[in-house]
Amino acid sequence: MKIAFVGKGGSGKTTLSSLFIRHLASTEAPVVAVDADINQHLGAALGLDEDEAAAVPSMGAHLPLIKQYLRGSNPRISSAATMIKTTPPGEGSRLLRVREDNPVYEACARPLRLDGGVIRLMATGLFTEEDLGVACYHSKVGAVELFLNHLVDGPDEYVVVDMTAGSDSFASGLFTRFDMTFLVAEPTRKAVSVYRQYTEYAREFGVALKVVGNKVQNRDDLEFLRNEVGDDLLVSLGQSEWVRSMERGRPGPFGALEPENREALRVLRDAVDATYAMRDWERYTRQMVHFHLRNAESWGNAKTGADLAAQVDPAFVLGEAVTRLSVEGVRP
Repeated sequence: MKIAFVGKGGSGKTTLSSLFIRHLASTEAPVVAVDADINQHLGAALGLDEDEAAAVPSMGAHLPLIKQYLRGSNPRISSAATMIKTTPPGEGSRLLRVREDNPVYEACARPLRLDGGVIRLMATGLFTEEDLGVACYHSKVGAVELFLNHLVDGPDEYVVVDMTAGSDSFASGLFTRFDMTFLVAEPTRKAVSVYRQYTEYAREFGVALKVVGNKVQNRDDLEFLRNEVGDDLLVSLGQSEWVRSMERGRPGPFGALEPENREALRVLRDAVDATYAMRDWERYTRQMVHFHLRNAESWGNAKTGADLAAQVDPAFVLGEAVTRLSVEGVRP
């Protein structure tokens, strides 16, 4: 199951992402955690010190390796250099799975023991001075989009992505790659404005979205959110002494998190798990093709010197059946 945490800057989405990841890890669920925010703080929220967080490999720095591996023997892709962030898989492409070992994880993921389980932590990489004036942040996030476009995940497997703040993720098709999007919102007008902008963009693509209220201190805060977002409000979290200690670098055992906040995390997981029965791989594949063709026409063809529309395999549908074929050796 693929989960995104979004929201305005300062809403607490990275904190909520880390709490949800810890909750999953505490049940020994297989988890891949991805920091796709322009400000890379997920590693620190998961307990890494500054040097350890900086040492997490950058997916953006390994983009040539990622492309070469995913390309596989797909005859529609002439070279890894012609792959862009939206390139969809087809016959001969290599697919990724949450539980497996592969060169992408070997290069880009750090195993992290966390609250009784072991997760994989990945990061897009920081936006550096060398990028200023010559690249946009989406060139780094493109590695995450390629990763998700080639990922076949099943029930009880989780990929949790801490997204960049605000509506910036709509600059690509990345926002359609998730089974559930949690929009973290404080009880403020600005947070509600981000919610309305997000839902307006996401509605036509059938994005499943729920609001998680954060920093809710009293009944007035809760009523404000209910009045503004209605049934989209799934659950709310209040102030947490455990989180305050974590943010100071002195977290206690995860089991010491306040019972009401642990219950809120359970509600989030139940909401995610419930989406599995509604998963539509054909729509998922159709959407990635849609955004690939748009990107090909607007900039991809000119950048690569190739007709990227020809990379689309019209008979290919990503899904768990494709994984079984791959395991049986029909696909590489």
